[in-house]
Amino acid sequence: MHCPVRYVSDSSLLPLGALMLAASIGSWAQEAPSADQALPTVTVREKAEAPEGKEALRATTTTIGKGNQELRNIPQSITVITEKLIDDRNLDTVKDVLRNTAGITLQAAEGGEEDIRLRGFSLAGTGDIFLDGMRDPAFYDRDTFNNDRVEVLRGSASMLFGRGSTGGAVNQVSKVPRLMTGHDVTTTLGSHAYRRITGDFNIRTSENAALRLNAMGTQADNNGAGSRVDKKGLAAAYRFGVGTADEFMANLYLLDNDNGINYGLPWIKPRSGDSSASNTIIASLSPTSYYGAASDYSAGSATMAAVSHIHRFSGASELKTQVRKGRFERDQRASAIRFAGPADLTAFGAGTVFRRGTALKIQDVDTLHAQSDLSARFEALHVKHELQTGLDFAHEEKTVYQARSAAQGGIDLAKPNTLAGTPSDGAAVDEASRSLRLGNQFTAKSWGMYAQDLVQVAPHWKLLGGLRYDSLDGRYDAFTIPGAAPGPVAATSYSQKISKASKRLGALFQPTELHSFHLSYGTSFNTSGDTYSYNALSANTPPEESENIELGARIDSADKRFSTRLAVFRATKKNERNTDPDTAATRLLLSGKRHTAGFEVDVAGRLTPQWEIFGSYMWMPLARVDVAASTATTVGNRVGDRPGLSPKHSGTVWATYQLTPQWRIGGGLNVRGKQAPADATAPAWEAPGFVTADLMAEYTINEQFGVKANLSNVANKLYAESLYRGHYVPGAGRLLQVALSAKF
Repeated sequence: MHCPVRYVSDSSLLPLGALMLAASIGSWAQEAPSADQALPTVTVREKAEAPEGKEALRATTTTIGKGNQELRNIPQSITVITEKLIDDRNLDTVKDVLRNTAGITLQAAEGGEEDIRLRGFSLAGTGDIFLDGMRDPAFYDRDTFNNDRVEVLRGSASMLFGRGSTGGAVNQVSKVPRLMTGHDVTTTLGSHAYRRITGDFNIRTSENAALRLNAMGTQADNNGAGSRVDKKGLAAAYRFGVGTADEFMANLYLLDNDNGINYGLPWIKPRSGDSSASNTIIASLSPTSYYGAASDYSAGSATMAAVSHIHRFSGASELKTQVRKGRFERDQRASAIRFAGPADLTAFGAGTVFRRGTALKIQDVDTLHAQSDLSARFEALHVKHELQTGLDFAHEEKTVYQARSAAQGGIDLAKPNTLAGTPSDGAAVDEASRSLRLGNQFTAKSWGMYAQDLVQVAPHWKLLGGLRYDSLDGRYDAFTIPGAAPGPVAATSYSQKISKASKRLGALFQPTELHSFHLSYGTSFNTSGDTYSYNALSANTPPEESENIELGARIDSADKRFSTRLAVFRATKKNERNTDPDTAATRLLLSGKRHTAGFEVDVAGRLTPQWEIFGSYMWMPLARVDVAASTATTVGNRVGDRPGLSPKHSGTVWATYQLTPQWRIGGGLNVRGKQAPADATAPAWEAPGFVTADLMAEYTINEQFGVKANLSNVANKLYAESLYRGHYVPGAGRLLQVALSAKF
C-alpha cells in the first residue's frame, strides 16, 4: 500500500547562491589575510591516530554550530556525548544517549516516536533532531553503531537550523573514513538472550582516500522494558581528497528494525476513595512484563544516501555542500493497554483485567535536503572576523495509511483481554488481514538562508550577531471513505505558507585561554506543520515564537584535560499552542505562554591520569504557565501550574578509574525528579522521581583483545521513563551485558 517515491528536479539539489557567495567572500578573505592565517599550502594531512572522542569523555570542538568550532567560542550551552562515553555505558540507541544527559525528558508519544523535551520544551516532535547538520525525521528508532558523537545544543537555535529549536537541538555526528587502516569488532551477550555484534572497518585506499564500513546486528527477547529487539544496520562511506583543497565523500546508511513494542502501562490510583484528580502512582508491575498481543510489532527502516564536498580556500576559509536523500518507513501495530474497569491499589492484583486497544502507525516519509555552509576567517576594518553563512533547501513528504473498518470494506479485529498476573500470554490476532487505505498526506518545501559573524572587538572580547530568514510552503490532505469499499474517496485539504526571521546575539569575554564567559540571546519559532499535519485551526495559525537568554562560562583546568561548563538560563514560549490530535480541533491556538529558568553544569575530563569523569546536571526551579488557554476543553496548563515533563532536578554522572594497566572500573548514576505528563487533566498527577545506578568493569587482555561487563540499573529500580496522559513506558530493569572486543 506504500506510495512510490517522488523525486524533485535536479535543479534544486545544489544551492548555487551559496557557491556564488562563497566565491566573493573567499576572494575577500584572500585579499587581506592576517599574518597568523596565511598558509603556504591548503594541503593539510590528517593525523592517523584515533579521534579525540574515541579516546576521551571530554570534547573541545563541535560541529553543531555550522562548521567545526571550538566550544569556548560558542556563546551557548552545548553538551557533547563522545563515542567513548557511548561505548563505556553501552548505549545502543540515541534515546539511550539522550537519557544520559541533564535536562532531557521523554514523552511516550504514542509508540516511541522521539518526542524529546529539553529545558521543559518539546524539540518540535520531528523537527529538532539532526544528522550531520541536516534535519533527520523522527520516524525510526535510531541506533548508535555509526555515531562518532551526539551533540546537544541548549536553547533557541532557529537562527542556525530554521523552524523549531525552542529547547534546543540534537545533532548526531556520523563516523567518517580516516587516513589509517584499522578494524574493531565487538560481540556482546547479555540478559534476555541479548546478542549484538558491531564491526567498524576503516581502510586507507590511497594517500588521501579511505573507505569506512560500519555494520550492526542486534537481537534480544526483551530490552528490559517489555520489547523484543531485532535490528540490523550498515553504513558505508568513501572519502577522498582528505586534507586537500577539494575533499569529497559519498555515504550510504541502511537500518532495518523488526522490533516488538511495549506501548506502555496504565496509571493507577492509590486508593478506591480517591478521585481521578488525585495523585497517581506507578502500578507495581515488572518493567520486563509484556501485556500486548504476541502479534504486535514495530517494524521500520531508514535508507539514506548522501554526497558532500568541501572546498578549502586559503586564509582558513571553507565551503561545505551536502545533499541527502532519505526514505523512512514505519509499520507499527501496538496494543494500548488500559484497565477494563476501575482500578486502584486496594483492588489491584493478579486478577485485574487489562483490555488491549489498537494503536496503528503505518507511514512513509521521503526527504530531500541540500545545504551549503561557508566558514570564513579573515581580518577587515582592523578586526578579526569568523563568518558563517549558508543556504539550505528541504522537500519533505509524509504519507499515512489507515486500516479500513468493516464499514469501509475491511475488517474489525478484536484483541482479547489479559490479566495483570499473566503477562506474555501469547494471544494474537491476524495483523496481515488488515486492509489499508490512504489516510493523509503532507508535503512541504522549505528554504532558508543565514549569516552570522563573530567579531574580535578587543583583545579579550568577541561579539556575535546572526540573522536567518526561512520560507515554508506546506500542504496537508486528509482522505476519508464515506461508505463501503471501493466507495468514493473524499479529501479535505489545508495549506500554509510561512516566512519568518530568527536572530542570535552574543558576547564572549575570554581573559585567558582557560576561561570563556558568555551572554547570549536567541529566538526560535515553531510552525503548525512541524508535526506533518494541519487542521482547520492550525492551518491559519502563525508560528509560535520563543526566546532564550543565557549567561554562562566554560573553564578549563591548567593542563586543559578537564572542563567545566556553567550556565543560567531563561526560556520563554510567548504564544504556545496545542496540536494534540485528541483536542486541537476544539482549542484556541496560540493562547498560552510559559517559561522555564534554571542552572546547568557539565564537567568532563581527567581529574588525574587514572580518573576520568563526565557529569551533567540541571536544576530548574522555575517552570510556570504564565497565560493559560481560554477554552473549556483546556487540560492542565492553568496559570501558575508547573508544566509536565519539567522536573526540577535531572542529571547524570559517570566516572572510570584505571586500577592497573589492564583493569579499569567505572560507575554512574542517572537522576530525574518527579514530573507530570504533559497536558494531564488538572491538577496533574506526578510520576515519582528516581535514581538508577550503573557499573562497569573492563579487562584489557592485550593490544588486540578486551572484555567489558556492564550492569545497568543495579537495584532493578521500577520507574517511568517516558510519560503520556493515559500511560507510561517503564524504564529498563536490571541488565547485564558482557562484550568482547577485537582490534586488528
